[in-house]
Amino acid sequence: MIADFLLQPVILFFLLGAIAALVRSDLAVPEAAAKTIALYLMMSIGLRGGIEVAETGMTPAMALAGGCGVALSLLLPLPAFGLLRQFGKLDQANAAAVAAHYGSVSVVTFAAGSEVLRAAGMAPAGFMVAVLALMETPAILIGLLLARRTGPDSLAPRGGLLHETLFNGSVVLLVGSFMIGVISGKSGFAPIAPLFDALFKGILCLFLLDMGLVAARRLMDRRALTWRTVSLGIVLPVINGSVGVILGLAVGLDAGSAAALGILAGSASYIAVPAVMRLALPQADPGLYLGMSLAVTFPFNIIVGIAYYRWVSMQLYPVFAS
Repeated sequence: MIADFLLQPVILFFLLGAIAALVRSDLAVPEAAAKTIALYLMMSIGLRGGIEVAETGMTPAMALAGGCGVALSLLLPLPAFGLLRQFGKLDQANAAAVAAHYGSVSVVTFAAGSEVLRAAGMAPAGFMVAVLALMETPAILIGLLLARRTGPDSLAPRGGLLHETLFNGSVVLLVGSFMIGVISGKSGFAPIAPLFDALFKGILCLFLLDMGLVAARRLMDRRALTWRTVSLGIVLPVINGSVGVILGLAVGLDAGSAAALGILAGSASYIAVPAVMRLALPQADPGLYLGMSLAVTFPFNIIVGIAYYRWVSMQLYPVFAS
């Protein structure tokens, strides 16, 4: 099963872009096209997440899980930012961009984890897909706040900083698309599904091809991944995932759903957050944040992390259930 996920087209296209850059091919995705693709991905992710919430409806368990997810997405970037600044020796913009990735989520990691949990008889509740959607955006807001907190505009009025962060074009598009999905529901989405659903994976492949090109070319300019950042790419998911499992059990989720929350908390985005950072924080290095999230944390989670979060949930569930 590991090979099935590592050899997915989206991952292979990222590797193709990286290889093309490393061999100094003239392969390139025009900048205007890359920005259009990023806008499309944010619209699609927001719409699909909103539709999941509209389909499942609100229940007390979902509300608790959703609240935990949003809290994790808001809070996890903060200690990550501190570690990236102090231990990782990253500058303000790069630390903020990376921290946002580790507060947001990886859809593929969640999909892999869900299959592992189902095979083990620990299928998570269906509403955990909606929790995934809720965890996309809060970390982005925190990342942008952290990037601006001590930057050139740090003396700007707090109201102006808050306005710029909350109403950044990328954030508006993600949140707005999510709300449109909630309002329109599955029936309203049906007429545009061929564009935003059927084509999603193909356009995602094109996006990751471009990000592979960008990341590898940045890596050739200077060494983005050091032993410090690689170490944090492993330590952060272990810490975040453990917190996610414990929080899920503490609010009464079953073992499978708590493990799923741990998988979400321990994952790192390589779709939504790179798309936003490409537009909103262009000074941050894609070779760094994609290198950590996609080249370090993603394979770690597939090979080790998912099994670890499941084990923690199984060990602690009797304690919280008693």
